[in-house]
Amino acid sequence: MIVPYIHELTDWPNLIWKESQLFQPLAAVRHRQGRLIGHMEALGFPLREEAVLQALTEDVLKSSEIEGEVLDREQVRSSIARRLGMEISGLVEADRDVEGVVEMMLDATQNYARPLTAERLFDWHAALFPMGRSGMSRITVGAWRGIEGGPMQVVSGPIGHERVHYQAPASSLLDREMSRFLAWFETATLDPVLKAGVAHLWFVTIHPFDDGNGRIARAIADLALARAEGTAQRFYSMSAQIRAERKAYYDMLETTQGGGLDITTWLLWFIGCLDRAFDRAETILTGVMRKARLWDSMAGQSLNERQRKVINRLLDGFEGKLTNAKWAAMTRTSSDTALRDINDLVRKGILEKDSAGGRSTGYSLVEEVKMPDRGV
Repeated sequence: MIVPYIHELTDWPNLIWKESQLFQPLAAVRHRQGRLIGHMEALGFPLREEAVLQALTEDVLKSSEIEGEVLDREQVRSSIARRLGMEISGLVEADRDVEGVVEMMLDATQNYARPLTAERLFDWHAALFPMGRSGMSRITVGAWRGIEGGPMQVVSGPIGHERVHYQAPASSLLDREMSRFLAWFETATLDPVLKAGVAHLWFVTIHPFDDGNGRIARAIADLALARAEGTAQRFYSMSAQIRAERKAYYDMLETTQGGGLDITTWLLWFIGCLDRAFDRAETILTGVMRKARLWDSMAGQSLNERQRKVINRLLDGFEGKLTNAKWAAMTRTSSDTALRDINDLVRKGILEKDSAGGRSTGYSLVEEVKMPDRGV
């Protein structure tokens, strides 16, 4: 027996859910959401700005990683900072593909009150694919997908033995499908967190573009969450949490696409994922506070621009261990210059050698820099 996809059901798109099962987890996550926003807004401006920059950087990076695309962290961070008018050190030029993803995400979260329209979605899609290509393939950009590529299918497996996970509505139905979705998104009266979860699923189900549907669906959810909070300041990343739970995310989407119109299970997962995203936000806050404390403890220390750049990289979540070779690569200096910079920070008590030995000595930041005794 062939099970119809959710969009093939007679009553589509009249999605339903059991409010009795959602009431308690939704109330809990909304309470936690309010507390998080209040806590973050009570921070001083520099700390709040740093927390926003970190959260937005994670959102852009992880939303792309979910689709298998790895962006350069420094480019993403620099692009966001420039667009938001933030003054940070070590700005770098960003590639066009990075600028496009950042442009879409910032439009969704900073301009959350603007209506979501087909033209706005077309602009997002064009920003994601500035060259009109996805990998080696030319795609339709800034418009709904056409009939050229045949049915839109999500598949896996080797050629000849593909497994079809999902087949989206035919391209001839997209104008009608998207008109209904956009009208609902701007007029439906339901809890904004629930709206974010429903919108995410609904958009992914329609799959209106040749590529980029997942990233745009997550941007739509972020827009709805920003409306729920009434602020353009982002202190957490739903995409980062989805990336951490990618397999469960795709499994849940596939299961829901083959189920009925009752999407309670999907919404419970979405609410739970949002709650776990708040855990990550607390980690971001801890890192921001540590960064502020460390820079305060280094007040008065004479540091060159290279040293400031690498210290900030370490504080922003540097992966792996810091070595002389990595320092030289990050700062585009010689190995000798890198070693002098490192040894200077070790003498000042800012860096310390890692206990583990090996061919390449590693260095870590100390928890708190002790200022030198300058005498009376």
